[in-house]
Amino acid sequence: MWKDNYCSDTDYRVYDSRREFLSKSSTGFGLLGLAGLLGADGLLSTEAQGGVMSPLSPKKPHFPAKAQHVVQVFASGAPSHVDTWDYKPELKKRHGKPIPGGSENRQALGSPYKFTKRGQSGVYVSEVWEKLKDHIDDMAVINSMFTEIPSHQVAEVMMNTGSLRLPKPSWGSWMLYGLGSLNQNLPGFVSLRAGGNPNSGNWQSAFLPGVYQGTSINTREAGVEKMIRNIRNPYIDLDEQRRQLDLVHMLNDLHSYRLKKDEKLEAQIASYEMAFKMQTEATEAFDVEKEPSNIKKMYGETAQGRQMMLARRLIERGVRCVQVFAGGWDHHTGIATNVRARAKDIDQPLAAFMTDLKQRGLFDNTVVMWSGEFGRTPDSQNLGDNEGRDHNSQAFSMWMAGGGVKGGQNYGSTDEFGKAAVENKVHIHDLHATLLHLMGFNHKALTYRYNGRDFRLTDNFGNLLKPLLA
Repeated sequence: MWKDNYCSDTDYRVYDSRREFLSKSSTGFGLLGLAGLLGADGLLSTEAQGGVMSPLSPKKPHFPAKAQHVVQVFASGAPSHVDTWDYKPELKKRHGKPIPGGSENRQALGSPYKFTKRGQSGVYVSEVWEKLKDHIDDMAVINSMFTEIPSHQVAEVMMNTGSLRLPKPSWGSWMLYGLGSLNQNLPGFVSLRAGGNPNSGNWQSAFLPGVYQGTSINTREAGVEKMIRNIRNPYIDLDEQRRQLDLVHMLNDLHSYRLKKDEKLEAQIASYEMAFKMQTEATEAFDVEKEPSNIKKMYGETAQGRQMMLARRLIERGVRCVQVFAGGWDHHTGIATNVRARAKDIDQPLAAFMTDLKQRGLFDNTVVMWSGEFGRTPDSQNLGDNEGRDHNSQAFSMWMAGGGVKGGQNYGSTDEFGKAAVENKVHIHDLHATLLHLMGFNHKALTYRYNGRDFRLTDNFGNLLKPLLA
C-alpha cells in the first residue's frame, strides 16, 4: 500500500475505524512494534481486547484500594491555619507583643475566632466552620504541613503536581493514568472553578498522554450551555462529527508512527474526542436543575453550592477525580472579617457534599480533602482595625476524610504560636504518597518514562502517613 511514505491514488479514503486504518497501514511486526510503543505511552489499556485502544478503561491498582474517587477542595490564596484549624491559645495571650525570635516590628495577632472541641473526638474547630464542625469525627486534620516557597503560583503548582520547577502532571492526571475512568463518556478528571482563570498547571497532564489531562469547567453561571460553551455543534450532526474525528485520528496515527509523537497535539485531539462524547452524557450530568429542591437548599443555591453539587453528580457517574476551586483566601488585611466571610461561602456546600455522599453510600469510597497552598504568619502584617497576615510556607493546615481515612484526629503540630511545623512534619510529597496509597498505589512504583528517566508524582521522595489510614 505504501510507497515512499505516500498513499497511491486508489488508497486515499477515510477508514471507518482506527482499527481498520492500523490494520491496513502496517503489517506483521510493524504493527506489533506500534502496539508496544502505544503500551509504553499508556495509550493501550491493559484491559484492551481485540486490539481496541481504550486508554481510559478501568485498570487495576497495585493492591486493593480503599477508595475509588478523589475530590479536592482547593482553597487557593493560602488560608490562615491559626484562624481555621490550628488552635493557638498562647498566640492569643501574646497578642499585641513581638513573638520571640520574630521581627520586632511585627506584633502577635491572636485569632479573633473562638475554637471549641467538637465531636466525640474532641478536635478543636474554629467557629468559622458552622456546618463542617458536624463532620469532624470523619476528618483527619493535619496541622503540620509545610512547603518550600511562599509564592502563590509556585506553591499552587507544587501542591497539585509535586514540582516547583518542571511542568509535571497533576495528581489527577496521575490517578487517571494509573486507574483509568469508570465512565468513558465523561472526562475522568474534572476541574470546577467559579469564575477566574486558575493556573492550568493545576490540572495539566504535562508529559503524560493528553487523554489524562483535566477538563476545566467554569461553574459561575448556571445552566449547561453557559457552563460548557459550545457543548453542541449547531452545524453538523453526530455522525458527521464522528467521521471528522476518525480522520483526525487517522492522520495523527500516521504522523506519530512515521514521524514523531507530539504531546500537545495528542492533548488537543483528546480534548476533541472528549468534547464529542460529552455532547450526550455531559448535558445530563451538569444539569443541576434536575436536583430536588431539598437538595438544592441543602447545598445552598450559590456558585460554590453548584460546584459541590456538580462534584457529587460527577462522582456518582463514575468520574475518577474532581478538583473544586474555592479561592479567595489571600487575607493580608481584614482577618477579623474576611476569614469568616470566605469560610461561609464553602462551609455549607462542603458539609452538604459530605452528608450527601454518606446518604448515597459514596463516602466510604471517596477521598475528600481541603487545603490551600501554604499558611499565614502568626504576627500581624498591618496594625489597627485592618490587621492581616503575611505568607508563611513553614506551616499550614489541611484535612482529609472519606475512603480509607481515619477521622476524628489531629496529626502533627506547629510551635506554640503556629509559626512553623515542628512535630510529625508533612511535606507535599508525603501527602501525595498517602493519597496514592488510598487509591491502591505504591507511589514509588507508579511511574512514567519520559526523556530517558522514570517520573513519579512524588519523584523520589515522600513517606506514607500511616496514622491517617483507617
